[in-house]
Amino acid sequence: MKTEVVMKRELFGVEVKQKSKSEFFSATDLVKAGNKWRLGNDRSIFNFSMWLNSKSTKEFIVELEEEYGKAISRGKKTWVHPFLFIDLALSISPKLKIEAYKWLYDQLLSKRNSSGNSYKKMCGNLYAHHGNKRDFHKFIAVTAGQIKEACGVTDWQKATEEQLGKRDRIHHDISLLSNALNNNEESVRLALLQH
Repeated sequence: MKTEVVMKRELFGVEVKQKSKSEFFSATDLVKAGNKWRLGNDRSIFNFSMWLNSKSTKEFIVELEEEYGKAISRGKKTWVHPFLFIDLALSISPKLKIEAYKWLYDQLLSKRNSSGNSYKKMCGNLYAHHGNKRDFHKFIAVTAGQIKEACGVTDWQKATEEQLGKRDRIHHDISLLSNALNNNEESVRLALLQH
């Protein structure tokens, strides 16, 4: 997937964002979620600046950058390499470290990128078989809405691995059917019926 998409995951009622291409996580969001958890468990607020400026964190960033390139990006939000994200999570709370490990090993970004690629292929196949090319954008908007509904999603950026996997399978089925049937409406109907 060439387009950078920001995926959103929920942690203690706070959205934590992750970029699809770089896989960097928002440290800003993690600290917000972590401090919400810490306050709810009678713990003091975590000081991100102190952690970031500590000798061990600076040394870790240097090692990460030697191995992987850029490890931190600052702007409106601070974005960090997944390994630095785990280090930050551990510093905030061992409970957050567990969540960070789970996120590193799930397939959410992989499924997102795969379903984005299959969407492009589906659109190409449908476009090739669409009679009136000028109204194709209307047809694909309706089709995308039907797929979203079939997957039970209101916002793709908050979709689960399962929902993204289902979207990917629907895209593939529509692509195959459009080539076989040469009838876009029927291809979409049959693929959605199957799922």
